[in-house]
Amino acid sequence: MELPLYDDHLHLSPAGRNIDALREFRAAGGTGLTLVNLPYAEVQVSEAEDFRRQYRITAGFASQARDLGLRVHTAVGPYPILLIHLAEHLGLERAESIMVEGMDIAASMVASGEADLIGEVGRPHFPCDRKYVDACNRVLQHGMDLAADIGCPVMIHCETDDDTFSSLAHMADSAGLPRKMVIKHSSPAASRGDSTCGLSVSVPASRTLLRGSLSAGGVFMAETDYIDDPARPGAIMSVTTVPKRIKGLYSSGEMSEEDVIRVCQDIPDELYARRR
Repeated sequence: MELPLYDDHLHLSPAGRNIDALREFRAAGGTGLTLVNLPYAEVQVSEAEDFRRQYRITAGFASQARDLGLRVHTAVGPYPILLIHLAEHLGLERAESIMVEGMDIAASMVASGEADLIGEVGRPHFPCDRKYVDACNRVLQHGMDLAADIGCPVMIHCETDDDTFSSLAHMADSAGLPRKMVIKHSSPAASRGDSTCGLSVSVPASRTLLRGSLSAGGVFMAETDYIDDPARPGAIMSVTTVPKRIKGLYSSGEMSEEDVIRVCQDIPDELYARRR
């Protein structure tokens, strides 16, 4: 049996290796991925329609990845840190409006089948002026409202603080979005109990975090956050990390076949596969 080996958070760039990187991923045993939109230098955002151009680059990469035989789920949405840069040039009110419209465009692409989920969206992962955090939260709440309307997941980029999961859970509840449809990207090690407030988690594929998640019996997905930056090859992790790490843990007996299928097939299928 071929093991499913799924990377839940991976980026490609027009300036990077893009499809060649995915060929390397497949050669290492990778079978599927969540391909996540990220701002591209080739498309500077100054108005909402610029987001559509960015998202369609991501959708184009996804189509090419499927031609390689990979299972691909596509995430599109306005990257939250962009709000700060837009506000510095256009003012906060206009920046927030552009981000809201970018969220609308993302939701429309999911509704039409051009993408599978909204992401990565959220708020800054670093300390910044409260006005930016508040604006990002309003944009994110709008995104969760849209996700609830169309029945899709939302992948979150944000800080990891003591109250992070509870605050995101409250926003999901306000939107009427099932908590499990909110995926905390770059999450701490997964664990049983209510520490994640019912949200889904995507854990960086370090040996420490994967082992911690497994030993706690947590329900999680694994990710690299590979960013395909030619100036930083292999950042954040190498594109082959998930298949190599999962196969290594399986070979050592630290992951059972059932574990691998749960992490790399059953959970992604439950979250994403309804639309394909």
